[in-house]
Amino acid sequence: MKARIIGLDDWLQTPPGRYLLAWEQACFDQTVTDIFGYHALQLGLTGLNGLHNNRIAHRWLALEQAQAPGPGSPPDDRPEPPKSQPRARAAFITDFTALPFPATSLDLVALPHTLELSTNPHAALREIERVLVPEGRVILSGFNPYSLWGFRQKRARLYRRLGWDDFYLPATSELITFRRLRDWLHLLSFEIESEHFGVYQPAVRSAQRLEQLRWFDAAGARWWPIFGAVYFIVAIKRVRGLTLLPVQWKRKPARATAPVTAARHLRHSQWSAHL
Repeated sequence: MKARIIGLDDWLQTPPGRYLLAWEQACFDQTVTDIFGYHALQLGLTGLNGLHNNRIAHRWLALEQAQAPGPGSPPDDRPEPPKSQPRARAAFITDFTALPFPATSLDLVALPHTLELSTNPHAALREIERVLVPEGRVILSGFNPYSLWGFRQKRARLYRRLGWDDFYLPATSELITFRRLRDWLHLLSFEIESEHFGVYQPAVRSAQRLEQLRWFDAAGARWWPIFGAVYFIVAIKRVRGLTLLPVQWKRKPARATAPVTAARHLRHSQWSAHL
């Protein structure tokens, strides 16, 4: 049987997708509340509104043309924000590695599973570093390959060669390890402000089984915290500047001592002899 390719937005409508979406939405809502500035951007993923709880006035949701919500897409059932907090404006960008924003123009960028869906994730992250202001923040989430869900996905890729459709996560996702992403951030002069993992249930498809195994979340956070199905990272763009040295105002000026030339010393000796 030919493998069925399912996108991330479609996968979020499945029971494990809704469970993961609830956890990630709570993380974004809690994180962006106290982030201020003038301009904020979310790249990709219509099913999750990472800027919903943020109070920055100018906000955009940038989507690729293929990610545009169709007429059959589920409605956004989140409550309407107050008038002082309008919804993010949608924009369509053909290439996330070449954003139509000037350098150092954005204060906050949200990347919910954006890098693992990108054909060139490192170039996309480098473009984020370009458009962020100094001390600006980037928030990332992604699937953890070293988890029960990640191991299930690796097995599915082996079965795919035999024509079996056993994908648990979206087949279009290329999982990026947490260590690799952290190295990219350090290479681009980002400082990680916070990092944590979540969703420790086994890879089951039933909503009832996910609820029965909810106790895995508490156990996993305590006993195997780095093996959650998803990671959540907040990083700050740091810019190295010049260090100003204090001026020593009370330092006494050094006296200049000019050396006496041999010719001048000789004339002085001859004049002394005539005396």
